[in-house]
Amino acid sequence: MKLSEVKNHLKSLEQIGFQLPNGALVAPHFHVTEVGKITKDFIDCGGKVRSEKVINFQLWEERDYDHRLHPGKLLSIIEISEKRFQFDDLEIEVEYQGKETIGKYNLEFDGTNFLLTSKLTACLALDACKIPVEKTKIKIAEAVSSCCDPKSGCC
Repeated sequence: MKLSEVKNHLKSLEQIGFQLPNGALVAPHFHVTEVGKITKDFIDCGGKVRSEKVINFQLWEERDYDHRLHPGKLLSIIEISEKRFQFDDLEIEVEYQGKETIGKYNLEFDGTNFLLTSKLTACLALDACKIPVEKTKIKIAEAVSSCCDPKSGCC
């Protein structure tokens, strides 16, 4: 989800909810401790130089039960950050403290809550790494009957 989409959703919400991939909600007294832009410059395993940029939100919760972040307040924090750092309309990445370490998530919206969705890693240089593509297995009997029937028009 891009920053502009988050801002549009915040304008129509009365309260903010973030839902983890397992369905649990982030505690309602969470704080957004960071709004920033992360730039990652790197070389992939095939030797190609790459650059990625995302807008980062960091969610944090502690025993501060008396405060709840309202949509207008988060929108204000985002707008201050946009002016200060001159954000482009980039994808959002969310950091959230799990039980053992910080997790990084993509962001979606279901009409009520922002959904923290799992991020995946992948090789960016499959052609250079020569990783074999898994081929679909079919039974020869099915292939013969489906494409080599004299009435099929393929011969």
